[in-house]
Amino acid sequence: MNDNNSTILPASQNANQVMWNTNTTSKVMENKTIVYQSEVMGSMMKMIDRVAPSQANILVLGESGTGKELIARSIHERSGRKNKPFIAINCGALRETLLESELFGHEKGSFTGAYNRKIGLAEAANGGTLFLDEIGELDPAIQSKLLRFIQEGEMFRVGGKDPIKVDIRLICATNRELDQEVSRGNFREDLFYRINTIVVSAPPLRRRKEDIPALVNHFLNNSQHAYLNRGRTVSEDAMKALMKYEWPGNIRELQNVCERLQILSDGHMIMLNDVPENIRNPETQKDAIDYDPAMTLHDLEKRYILKALAHFGGNKTQAANNLGITIKTLYNKLHEYGEFEKFAVHSKPMK
Repeated sequence: MNDNNSTILPASQNANQVMWNTNTTSKVMENKTIVYQSEVMGSMMKMIDRVAPSQANILVLGESGTGKELIARSIHERSGRKNKPFIAINCGALRETLLESELFGHEKGSFTGAYNRKIGLAEAANGGTLFLDEIGELDPAIQSKLLRFIQEGEMFRVGGKDPIKVDIRLICATNRELDQEVSRGNFREDLFYRINTIVVSAPPLRRRKEDIPALVNHFLNNSQHAYLNRGRTVSEDAMKALMKYEWPGNIRELQNVCERLQILSDGHMIMLNDVPENIRNPETQKDAIDYDPAMTLHDLEKRYILKALAHFGGNKTQAANNLGITIKTLYNKLHEYGEFEKFAVHSKPMK
């Protein structure tokens, strides 16, 4: 086991042992731990070990909830920049004007509300790693400025006239197929080739189901709810149900379910009946909602989106993924509904 902050935990080859032994997981910070025992994850970690010491830009691909930011942190911790900052920014969470200010900073008086000079995240990451999550959501204007920043290694604060030299290692992530976005004209081809010198693919949970017992064990014994002293183990039938489910929300969904199970469980062991119905019987579909002449399509959409956010505990990335929309579309909808501030907190990275 490594001692750095982005600890990788190869789980035991015996899934049952991992499942029942509550001492197999590490006493490290929960959000900086990768737990795996599958061959596909082992191959990915070998890839990370090879590419981390280089200075090459890396593009992490994967569905929402697969732990792309955690992978980026792992690369940083294995690089020569590990003692320098790791700065992450969610490109889909901010509108164009705000994103430019967050990324490059701004000078005092450069726009309304700019009362002081602000150091951008790119400058704050100097010497370290800059992680751009949801890079596929960038507007074209920001894409061109980011391309210049990558090519020249310098940037301008908003309203600034003097170039600022910055030395960063760039890691980007997206759940989109950027080559198709390039074909559609939504993403610059030259920027695409700049950021994908090396591509690391995060496998979805359905392709690494042998990791589920170890992940469940880790979540139950290292969560903020472990103090409740219940739901620390899982019955065989309950684990079978968890293993059978396809997990469209991936590891983030699994963690949310584990938290709910631990809170609602009556005893030390989680039983099959504790597992949510949609996981025990995923093939069961609810009937379509009845038509309500008093409800407009706009109201129906708003209600459904807000219900999805409530279902996933306010996790916007997972809600957007399950709704079949982009994270930027979800943010635009929340602005439209006047609900953005309620869901403005950025979710912590998952395993």
